[in-house]
Amino acid sequence: MKTTVEIPDDELADVVRHTGARTKKEAVSMAVAEYNRRHRMAKLAVELRGSCQSMMTAVDLQSQRATRQG
Repeated sequence: MKTTVEIPDDELADVVRHTGARTKKEAVSMAVAEYNRRHRMAKLAVELRGSCQSMMTAVDLQSQRATRQG
């Protein structure tokens, strides 16, 4: 889909630099894909929160580390 948007030059330059993209179009496409991936992962984390019974709690982990140290 072809879309025209105004993106501040400094923000776009950062996206190009961070993604290593060869073109502005590629950089924007990669940034949008990464944004969507992060939101899908966040949604999944919320949906699965508390569903794993075998996970250690923070207190369990601290206790185990304390006994290993000594």
